[in-house]
Amino acid sequence: MTDFEQIYNTYFNDVYLYILRLSGNAHIAEEITSETFFKAMKSINSFRGDCGVRVWLCQIAKNCYYSYVKKNNRTERVEEEELAMLPDVSPGVEEELARRDEVERIQKVLHEIGEPYREVFMWRVYAELSFKQIAQIFGKSENWACVTYHRARKKILEGLEVNNREN
Repeated sequence: MTDFEQIYNTYFNDVYLYILRLSGNAHIAEEITSETFFKAMKSINSFRGDCGVRVWLCQIAKNCYYSYVKKNNRTERVEEEELAMLPDVSPGVEEELARRDEVERIQKVLHEIGEPYREVFMWRVYAELSFKQIAQIFGKSENWACVTYHRARKKILEGLEVNNREN
């Protein structure tokens, strides 16, 4: 087994789950994960080792995902006749839609908070990185990563409260 195959086998699931949490879509997560490992394979010789391999792969994955979102940031119109033909929604689906709505609201607030809060929060929640790993990414202390994460959480909660009052 080559070194890259070992990297692939070791980190594939971590990268996939990270993108699945970001996108909420298994198909997109599969596509982005494949693209991530393709890009990593092409640039493995330029990996400097400033951070762990998992962190490096998740950074590539995040960039691939954001590029995907920008490229596909279109909405399709649904005609009224098509809406009328849709079946009634069952309670389980309604709950899932409510959960997705909440996720969208959180993501909207997340994108409204500034850096580095947004990125630290995403690394901690979506990539499940430790504060030590996050600190390595930013070249800061673990304490800085911890404080920044908790400030980000506070900003997100405040943003959700404001959105709830407005709605």
